[in-house]
Amino acid sequence: MRAAFFDVDGTLTTARVWQGLMDYFRENKLRRWTNVAFWVYHFPLYLLRQMNLISEGSFRAPWAAHLSWYFRGYSVEYCEQIWKWVVESSLRDYWRSDTCELLKEHLEQGDLVVLVSGGPLPLLRAIGRYLSTPHVIGTALETRDGRYTGRSLRPVCIDENKASLTKAYLFQNRFVVDLENSYTYADSTADISLLEMVGNPVVTYPEDDLRIIALERGWRIFP
Repeated sequence: MRAAFFDVDGTLTTARVWQGLMDYFRENKLRRWTNVAFWVYHFPLYLLRQMNLISEGSFRAPWAAHLSWYFRGYSVEYCEQIWKWVVESSLRDYWRSDTCELLKEHLEQGDLVVLVSGGPLPLLRAIGRYLSTPHVIGTALETRDGRYTGRSLRPVCIDENKASLTKAYLFQNRFVVDLENSYTYADSTADISLLEMVGNPVVTYPEDDLRIIALERGWRIFP
């Protein structure tokens, strides 16, 4: 079968799903000290990345992993309202209509459509339901006795892990995919492994670094 793999942040949306999560906690006046701890930890990494002293992956990986801090102690059931709020309220006005239309076209053609993102896996599942796309790959959250522990399971779904987790998902679900005839839509250098995995890489609204790479390699740029 043919597949189409879609990144979410910057590809299907103009917003970042992590921002939607933080908006939820800010509007509901929850997890204030968690938010302080998150920014105290990550802002120095952001500055180091801006000065090119660490790689993009070294900045993004802990960022994606530590989003799990916000859910520590919450039940799986309680968090369903968080995922729903992010999809229906925070992201409501930020979907890219043109790339979402591409996703719809792949569904209509009978292709296997998979969302692949560094965001929390339960949130990706809610986004998948919204987009009528049941197959999603993201950063898994650890649970114990029906509650989130505040830890993410490794590996985080960015950089080369995007391709390895996607291949593992296809194998586990016994999907036989013609990768050479398949598509990836993504906007960031964190998606390069996923773009390289298929015969039809499409960089969508790319960041500057990825645009340069796409031009060098002759990859399609959309729009």
